[in-house]
Amino acid sequence: MSKPKVLIKIKDPNRQSVLFLAIIVLFAMVSIAGAQGAVEKFLPTPSCFEGWNMDGKVILYDKDTLFERINGESELYFPYGFTVLAYARYESKRDPNIAIDADIYSMGSLLDAFGMFANYRKKDSIDIAAGAEGTISPSQVFFYQDKYFVRLQVTGATSLGQDVLLACARAIARNLPKPAAKPRELEAFSVSGVVKRSERYLAQSLLGYDFFRRGLIADAILGGQTVQVFIVLEDSRDAAHQAFDQYRSYLKTNVRDSSVAAMPDGTSLNAVDPLYGNVFVEQEGQYLIGVLRAKDSTLAKPFVEQIRKGLVTAR
Repeated sequence: MSKPKVLIKIKDPNRQSVLFLAIIVLFAMVSIAGAQGAVEKFLPTPSCFEGWNMDGKVILYDKDTLFERINGESELYFPYGFTVLAYARYESKRDPNIAIDADIYSMGSLLDAFGMFANYRKKDSIDIAAGAEGTISPSQVFFYQDKYFVRLQVTGATSLGQDVLLACARAIARNLPKPAAKPRELEAFSVSGVVKRSERYLAQSLLGYDFFRRGLIADAILGGQTVQVFIVLEDSRDAAHQAFDQYRSYLKTNVRDSSVAAMPDGTSLNAVDPLYGNVFVEQEGQYLIGVLRAKDSTLAKPFVEQIRKGLVTAR
């Protein structure tokens, strides 16, 4: 005979709500602890390279304590979905005063990790084969992989052999989730004219406008002139249409000359932005694609079309 089932009934609705809330908090704490533990394991032990051993243990920082590690910079990470930082110091066996500080930031997504990488990338840095993209200088390495942004910094010296920095970077990359791919959205900028290494992702207020919640921007050469191309990323066609209307209303308030044209799946706008000069922008589906500072607007439209095709491919 099977045993009778025992049902626990909580008659007090207040106690039931408290119990439900406690369960949610418990699951959240377990989830956070699991994520932190995973990040901690990405840092190589006991060394990242021969003769460069970890000094002490991995230290974890969350949103409340990140300022202790990067005071003055922590606010930059929050819009990009930061959750936890794992930090370790690797000392030189020959000279303990020289070390490599290794930071692994867990961000909200692959695109967010790219956003932080692009924020630190410099045009004169050297590209390296580590992660999805990486750069190296005499004292620093930056790269990203999956939703993780990695930062290596030499301390106790102004420079260090690139072989050491690169070896430590690759040791970390081997521990991170695979594959080491770039965000699909960047495929839209894989067209002739876009300046390589100028691509950036802004997780809030693209162009400084609140109604452009987030998006991509890059430099481009169009008709022998330097312009900027941008993509506002929205979650739906309605949201993109709303952002377009808000931009159009803003321009009408600040400038006189503008023209709007209907399209099969959206609208286009040719106007003058008070901050950026001539602007041509199209709303296509869930995206807004635009060109800033183009003296010849007839060149902007076919360029935007190329960008749009790249976005369709990236979906």
